Formats: sequence, C-alpha cells, structure tokens
Amino acid sequence: MVVDHKNSHLEILRSSISTLVYPLQYTAGLAADLPRKVSAVMVSRQALMNENERLRDEQLHMYSKLQRIATLEDENRRLRALLESSVEFYERVLVAELVGVELEPFRQQIIINKGLTHGVFNGQPVVDSGGIMGQIIHVSPFSSTVLLITDPTHSIPVLVNRNGLRSVAVGLGQDNVVSLEHIPVNADIKEGDLIVSSGLGRKFPRGYPVGTVLSIAHVPGELFSNVLISPSAKFGETREALLLWPDLPGGATSDVAMAR
Repeated sequence: MVVDHKNSHLEILRSSISTLVYPLQYTAGLAADLPRKVSAVMVSRQALMNENERLRDEQLHMYSKLQRIATLEDENRRLRALLESSVEFYERVLVAELVGVELEPFRQQIIINKGLTHGVFNGQPVVDSGGIMGQIIHVSPFSSTVLLITDPTHSIPVLVNRNGLRSVAVGLGQDNVVSLEHIPVNADIKEGDLIVSSGLGRKFPRGYPVGTVLSIAHVPGELFSNVLISPSAKFGETREALLLWPDLPGGATSDVAMAR
C-alpha cells in the first residue's frame, strides 16, 4: 500500500477492477434512486390529472354559460317579438310568464305569474307574439288564469281583414283550430284570409290577429258555412304572454313593465 501510494504501481489494477465493478455500482445507485424517480413521476401524473380535472370543470362551466347565453338570446328575441305585437303603441302592457297549462278537450286555460299586485283584472286581454291568446277569468294576488280562445266556452268578435266581413270566433276545445260562426254560404271569404279582432264588445282591442282561415265547408241545405281558422297565437310554444290595458286614452304614455 505504501509503495502504491508513492509510485501508483496498482493504478492499472484499480482501473480494471473499477471497470468490472461499475455495473454493480450503477445498478445499486439506480435502485437507490428509483423511489425518488417513481415518486416524481407519480406526483407529475397526479398534477396532470388534477389539471385535467380543473380544465374539464372549466369547460363544463363555459358550456353552461354558452347555453345560458343562447337561452337569453332566444328569450330576448321572443320578448322583442312579443312587445312588437302591440299595434297600439300607447297601450300599457305587462309581460308575464306561463307557470301552468291546462290544454284538455273541455278546458283550455293557462296560468300566468301576474295578479292583483300587478294590476291584472278579470276580462283583461292577453296576447303573444302571434296574436290573441285569450282573456283573464280569475285573478289572485300573484297569479291569474287565462281562458284561451280555443276553449269551448270562449267567443270573440272578429272580422275578415281583407273585406271587413264580421263574425264570431268560437273555441272548439282544440289548441289548433277555432270555428267562425254565422258565415253565409255566399260570403266573400277564402282560405288563408287573416281574421282579426273587431273591437266590438270592448274587451279585445281592434286589429289584433286571431287566426287564418283553414278550411271552408258548405253543407247542402244549410244557410251558413262551416269555417275553421288556425289560431295565430302559438299556444304550444309560448313561454311569455302580454297583458294589455287597451282602454287608456290615446294620449297616454306607454308603460312597458318587464318585471319577471
């Protein structure tokens, strides 16, 4: 050892032995370092999983926001169309939401979320973006019942917009058809004619769409034709309704209430 320390006679031998032992040293070092590397890999994988979960949650949240925006855009279009359906711009109007629907053969009614606290009254006309829906028949403090024009007990004075021919539209208990009463067989009426409210009776304002003529049937020996019209109101699609105050004086200022 003294001679090797001074003269390095065993350097070659040491180098050869180190070369032979290196694989064992590397393997031993690898085994010692393996837990640390595995731990680092696991931590990295867990971090990626957490990041992936966070991004997935953010994606779902963004999808939810986009869907809500689309819903608000549709609602905005419906409300614009609803307000534009008011032909008398000086009228006071109030937007209400549907909270209940009863469309049965002998009961055609809906429930809206506006009542006495909002100034709603019995007999008040109700329309949507398509045309006349019906009138209020029952009012409670926070909701009201609307009798639709399709109800068998409902009738409304109307006229043919093309020539002013008067009639009465009577419900048949079906949400897609209404009957026109007292139309003579020789009357000037055609399929596709627009039927509007006549304003007689002072419940419904004049000129609001009620429906379009769907069919005209002449029964031999009868003095009147069987005329059916398709309602203009979108009973199966409407989510909002418009309450009208048609008796305001012509100079009154429009009061549009958008409370939801």
